[in-house]
Amino acid sequence: MNTPERAIRIPDIQAKKARGEKITMLTAYDAAFARLLDRSGVDMLLVGDTLGMVVLGYENTLSVTMDDTVRHTQAVHRGASRALIVADLPFLSYHTSVPDAVRNAGRLLQAGASAVKLEGGHVMAATVERLVSIGIPVVGHLGLQPQSMHQLGGFRRQATRPEEQERLLADANLLQEAGAFAIVLECIPDEVAERVTAQLKIPTIGIGSGPHCDGQVLVSYDLLGLSGGVIPPFVKQYASLAETVVDAAQAFSNEVRSGEFPARKARKK
Repeated sequence: MNTPERAIRIPDIQAKKARGEKITMLTAYDAAFARLLDRSGVDMLLVGDTLGMVVLGYENTLSVTMDDTVRHTQAVHRGASRALIVADLPFLSYHTSVPDAVRNAGRLLQAGASAVKLEGGHVMAATVERLVSIGIPVVGHLGLQPQSMHQLGGFRRQATRPEEQERLLADANLLQEAGAFAIVLECIPDEVAERVTAQLKIPTIGIGSGPHCDGQVLVSYDLLGLSGGVIPPFVKQYASLAETVVDAAQAFSNEVRSGEFPARKARKK
């Protein structure tokens, strides 16, 4: 009889950096995908606010609510038993006040997450420190911050100028000092991600930020070829399941229309 694999905890993620082992993270939004991705051996599952675009059909992440995120976190928790579950705090759920951040982060842990992720550097340091002080683990997020897409001028590479790079390095240090146990670095130059990764004791998880981060995260629908939209240039598609789904649905429709499905049972003599 096989012994169930032990659930991954935050110290396990941090230990991977110390040992020089790469960390893997993929997004999950429901129990079915969480179950499959959990079986794959991925280290962390992110209930990302990308669910707004991937699952709910919004143009960006800004319309995602706490109720949305809680519901999807509960579903992922029901599907996964081994991977560490991190849930995004959605837009305006932690910006208004520290008490709001505490309340909403607590809801996500009650829904089954082991940690929350929030965007921002020095302006969020006090919030991170408060959350960590009451036992809510936090992943930071620097570089391209989708919740600030209007201020940033859209989805484009960040920290391209020397002053922006120094500011990002300072923000990364502040988040570490505040108690974040990992930081996502999105769409920044490879060499900047390398500098941040080298200077931090906590792991960095890259997305569109080159090979030097301690780990990598992708939107699972992009990886599987299910997004159906514009694929970011840094994404590698490991499968093209969209056509498989369309072909299967067409085959079903054709067989129903022809009477081939469901098959008629042989009549008894």
